[in-house]
Amino acid sequence: MQIKFPELIPVFPLSGVIYFPKTNLPLNIFEQRYLDLVNDAVQKDKLMGMVQSKIKNGEIYNVGCLGKISDFQKSEDGRILINLTGLTRFEVLEEAKNTKLYREFKVNYEKFSLDLEPLKQKINIEPLINKTKIFFEKNGLLLNWREFGKLDEAQKINTLAMIAPITNEEKQKLLESISLEEKVIVLESILSFYLQGIDINNQTIQ
Repeated sequence: MQIKFPELIPVFPLSGVIYFPKTNLPLNIFEQRYLDLVNDAVQKDKLMGMVQSKIKNGEIYNVGCLGKISDFQKSEDGRILINLTGLTRFEVLEEAKNTKLYREFKVNYEKFSLDLEPLKQKINIEPLINKTKIFFEKNGLLLNWREFGKLDEAQKINTLAMIAPITNEEKQKLLESISLEEKVIVLESILSFYLQGIDINNQTIQ
């Protein structure tokens, strides 16, 4: 049975923040328009979209991720703290006119139907993990690799894509990679670019 997601969704455009299916994104909401968005979403179906915003004219990228509010807490100073669990990616079709403070978009999920299907075959991600460990160490970043090891393959791939300290455009390219296999190839390529000049033993290549 295919899951039916809404064709019109509220969207939170945010620069530099990108997330993927099967990952969790904690958000601290304080602007009135997004307080309205979250409150409306909680009263309806708890679904909202996250899309990267571009630098100019309120433009957004054409692909984002639909999430479900899995935790909701109101603070004494009026903020709302939520956790958003990624469900599936979507393509933005057009913005819908409304009288609300926040923006709504018509979206389509067909291109990313693989997000909702179980992984059919194991993907060898050891080379990616090895490169990530070197890259994180080089950038002074820490990750609890023991806890990371408890994730399933899809969660591991999406988590690395989400937390890697790379550019917004590179993260968007990962988000738009259709399959997990493609995502692994793209992320490995990006990390290899940053690590060029350093071999797997951390020795400088002349």
